[in-house]
Amino acid sequence: MGIERDKVKVWYYSPFPPDYFCDTLYVCDICLTFYTERQQMQEHGKRCRQSGPPGDEIYRDGEIAMFELDGKLQRTYCENLCLVSKLFLDHKTLRYDCEPFHFYVLTERKKNSSGEYKYHFCGYFSKEKGWNIENNLSCILVMPYCQRKGYGKFLIAFSYELSILEGRIGTPERPLSDLGFRSYISWWAHKIITFLLSVGKAASALSLSEIAEKTAIEQNDVLYVLENFKILRKVHNQQILFTHKDYLEEILKHLGSSGREVRRDRIRWIPNLLKPEK
Repeated sequence: MGIERDKVKVWYYSPFPPDYFCDTLYVCDICLTFYTERQQMQEHGKRCRQSGPPGDEIYRDGEIAMFELDGKLQRTYCENLCLVSKLFLDHKTLRYDCEPFHFYVLTERKKNSSGEYKYHFCGYFSKEKGWNIENNLSCILVMPYCQRKGYGKFLIAFSYELSILEGRIGTPERPLSDLGFRSYISWWAHKIITFLLSVGKAASALSLSEIAEKTAIEQNDVLYVLENFKILRKVHNQQILFTHKDYLEEILKHLGSSGREVRRDRIRWIPNLLKPEK
């Protein structure tokens, strides 16, 4: 698969239209239009006037920016996004109907040779619409050429920041890929243990519901982390939280990086339930 700024070997099948079955597919990483010929891609590059995803910019921090897109309003971009992402996702069934979802697209903001800023596609997560939907993330992807930058955990963190702004507790849609599951466990553990350390000695008296409320992480996910890292222990037939500072800090040390930080003060977003209908 040829991409405007890199060349990537795809991992899985994606149901592109038959006319696009080819050895190398050229995709504009700004507007996600795709072509089968290099010359077509070059011509497109000369006339493409789009600076980035056709949605609302809701976050910017340095060179990265996040955009919110509505699968109903920005249908073509979202459909192309799903087709491209399926090339790298095995565990998700491609949804041809994008209308029930919002898409949160991660971009890198770079200046081109003409001095214009362009927003280059790096990854995204999708989220099903509806106030009665428990999942705060349906699908997540970081493009191979943008991995090892902390973007995966950044997207996970961003989905929870939106949950906090909604006043809700969230959890990702299952099933998760093996890589996705490991990323979530690591991020959950960082978030929960950092919170326990911030509480100090009072952490041992916290309930699952209190931890879930403060972190926006669903109770079953909190329980999994506490049990998996032996923070929740059984002593004399009673369940206790072992929150000794040295023990928790040692876990954090072994977990490694928590990913790129989401700066809450940089988010410019209104929960969709509160937005007027378009």
